[in-house]
Amino acid sequence: MSEVLSLNTTELNKSLRATELLGAEGEALAAEFLAQNGYRVVLSNFKVPVGRNRQGAHVTGEVDIVALDGETLCFIEVKARRSEEFTPAITAVDIRKQRQITRTARIYRRIFHVMEMPYRYDVVTVIIKPESEPHIELVKSFWTDAKFAKRNWYQSAWQEF
Repeated sequence: MSEVLSLNTTELNKSLRATELLGAEGEALAAEFLAQNGYRVVLSNFKVPVGRNRQGAHVTGEVDIVALDGETLCFIEVKARRSEEFTPAITAVDIRKQRQITRTARIYRRIFHVMEMPYRYDVVTVIIKPESEPHIELVKSFWTDAKFAKRNWYQSAWQEF
């Protein structure tokens, strides 16, 4: 056991900063893109406690951009990547992320008393390659609340018998 395991924290901090910078640049490009396409940006980086996880730790939810598309309130997740060679950027908006955004959006709607206002969940992907213009795509209504609605197993399962 003469080998010593070492961790270069300087390199780790640089990579963390690089991803944070990429995310911030992606969000700025997405906000500009949305404004050019008729959205009115209301808020960026809305954060609020949404509950606890299975281990009891506090969980904070975040919505990258809250915007209005006409009379519809849009909760927008932004995913910025340098490339999509490995997997499309939109695959990062998985079920766990969707649930977290849905919970955060519900709290936002309660806080600002907009429960009756129509709303949806959109995703903006931003691919920022060094030698070219950013490629930005908007997917409207990527998911709905119905996916996370609580269901009563006894209502439909036993009606056929």
